[in-house]
Amino acid sequence: MTPFGAKLRALRKARGLTLKQMAAALELSPAYLSALEHGQRGRPTPALVVQICEYFHLIWDDYEEMHRLARLSHPRIVVDTRGMAPAATEVANLLAERIGELDDDSLAALGRVLRTRRAAT
Repeated sequence: MTPFGAKLRALRKARGLTLKQMAAALELSPAYLSALEHGQRGRPTPALVVQICEYFHLIWDDYEEMHRLARLSHPRIVVDTRGMAPAATEVANLLAERIGELDDDSLAALGRVLRTRRAAT
């Protein structure tokens, strides 16, 4: 499941909606919506994110959060380390090899480090 998919599912369930109900309202297939929730589809288009935000009447911070989560929800990413230090290539490869072995606490700690570094630049 992707961050966007998890949030989408939480919003849907909090409102007591079935996949079929939400898919019909958004004019999507239930199979597509399910695949989006479970991270089996690529990140949603910006237009679909807007449509979902409008459907749930999300504004301000929640609206921005949905767009941020969509941007960070591509289930198959490529990291290009050309021109970077050898350590960057090593870290990218180690992460690709071992991400499935990391527990929730380790993933959260790594995410905090990366978000903090990004905010500082």
